[in-house]
Amino acid sequence: MSTVVETVTAIVDPILTAHHFSLADLEFVKEGGSWYLRVYIDKPGGITLNECVMVSEELSEKLDQTEPDPIPQAYFLEVSSPGAERPLKTEADYQAAVNDYIHISLFAKLNGKKVFEGTLLELTDTELTLELKDKARRYQQTFTRANIASARLAIEF
Repeated sequence: MSTVVETVTAIVDPILTAHHFSLADLEFVKEGGSWYLRVYIDKPGGITLNECVMVSEELSEKLDQTEPDPIPQAYFLEVSSPGAERPLKTEADYQAAVNDYIHISLFAKLNGKKVFEGTLLELTDTELTLELKDKARRYQQTFTRANIASARLAIEF
């Protein structure tokens, strides 16, 4: 359903720009028997519930006015903040996360593990380096970006 995502992105971008918000993510997924259009928005300092409601109302109105209907099937529209553990999808997301604590999942095991959490120290086009903790010991580990299945901000405990 990438055409739905592309079409809705083009519709929501001017709304977000007008309010000085950014699009963190957008997905159109089927869960159970229902379709969901999820729009994750953000701004410096975070997004409020009232701002999510405002964008939801404006986007809903624009979607209703768009011909041909970009989403002919019934769906639920959800507009929210990406949250404290927002996904890292774009290069800008990764750049903004340098020096932050992140969680990565790998496609293939490295040293017997597929999941790592640590502080993102360095980032290149092909690799990223995390500072990891193993009990009281801290060490650096470099990961090939092509082996990263997903990444997100994480909360350090």
